[in-house]
Amino acid sequence: MNHSEAADKFNKDFDRTTWHDETLWWVRQKRDRAAFAIPEWEDLRNTASQIKHNVLSNLDTYLIEFEKNAKANGVTVHWAADAHEHNQIVLSILKEQGIQQIVKSKSMLTEECHLNPFLAENGVEVIDTDLGERIVQLADEPPSHIVMPCIHWKKEEIGVLFHKHLGTPEGCADPSTLTLAAREHLREKFLTRRVALTGVNFAVAETGEFVVCTNEGNADMGTHLADVHIACMGIEKIVPKRKHLGVFLRLLARSATGQPITTYSSHFAKPREGQQMHIVLVDNGRSRQLGREEFRNSLKCIRCGACMNTCPVYRRSGGHSYHNAVAGPIGSILAPNLDMTKNADLPFASTLCGSCSNVCPVKINIHEQLYSWRQVLTKSGHSPTAKTIGMKAMAAVLSSPSVYRFSGKIGRLTLSNTPFVVNNSLNPWYKQREMPEPPKESFGEWYKKNRK
Repeated sequence: MNHSEAADKFNKDFDRTTWHDETLWWVRQKRDRAAFAIPEWEDLRNTASQIKHNVLSNLDTYLIEFEKNAKANGVTVHWAADAHEHNQIVLSILKEQGIQQIVKSKSMLTEECHLNPFLAENGVEVIDTDLGERIVQLADEPPSHIVMPCIHWKKEEIGVLFHKHLGTPEGCADPSTLTLAAREHLREKFLTRRVALTGVNFAVAETGEFVVCTNEGNADMGTHLADVHIACMGIEKIVPKRKHLGVFLRLLARSATGQPITTYSSHFAKPREGQQMHIVLVDNGRSRQLGREEFRNSLKCIRCGACMNTCPVYRRSGGHSYHNAVAGPIGSILAPNLDMTKNADLPFASTLCGSCSNVCPVKINIHEQLYSWRQVLTKSGHSPTAKTIGMKAMAAVLSSPSVYRFSGKIGRLTLSNTPFVVNNSLNPWYKQREMPEPPKESFGEWYKKNRK
């Protein structure tokens, strides 16, 4: 199912679509208030973008520096070329420890690599400990948003889900009660699991440490109680020095949820005595994207989700319509790099309004890259046949003044005398819009009569 078909399915529930749209716009407004409350906001964005530009220009050097310092701290560093290698590395660590049950905090990289189903197939139980992630895990579906994984769920539906899986009272939809039930359910998992897996928000080349940002403290709870900590990280998450963290931490939470800073910004530098710490550095197409000059800026992304919250298409179509781990505008740039054929529809799921680029904390030119992907996909033969034929027909009409004038006359006559030829369900444009009233004459004809 492509994006358009999945969006049609989401839009059949009008109330949910409207609520989803309004909720995300409310988050966007929170972001604006938090951003504009500090006068140096644009300076922070410019600085972050320049730091990331430096990182991408010297990525190999910073990765080697990070590996050296992390190893000196007692961390075991693994390298994974793709999702398959990443999953195999994680599984090998678990097998070495004789582990079949783990707790995991939010990690979009592991979603990208489909780690959960891979481990399940190999007999390992994975418990997602972020509340939103746990909700969608119990519902057996992927997250629909990188910061708010269950934003498409209503509290009443979560109440039904928790009644089924956690034994909460039937009909209970009180958020405090449901949260308490989830906390009690997860507490036992934290206390009994020997391995905790986390994502990585930022990794510091200078010190070999990495930072995990959460609002629930679940990453800290899992790692502090476990004997083994596995951190999974995309290679683009490097920053050169610890002092640079302040720039990104001020931008991240404000852009994501409108908070001044995440509740927990936890630094992990070395394993405690008796504990093992592993970090898996994952490429999975990032080097290829780095080599695409027009798309390399997408690797600056710090996964705040601001582009999703502002995007009129995402807000009205839902995250699952993007059939990819990272949805929305930024996901529509990253996904074709992983599989151009499977994700060819996503760059077209945009109005190119530029709102995504306007709110991006690291100033990625998102809408321009979406437009560039459309060109690449069309030239590579990945655009739909009907659209390709239609665009070629339009190009022929627009490139010939005489054909253009003739077509305009035919169009006006058709709309005036036989509107049913255009106003029917076979016309995709008519499905969502009313066709305009045809003018009596073209602008060219009016101009010839009235010019002086």
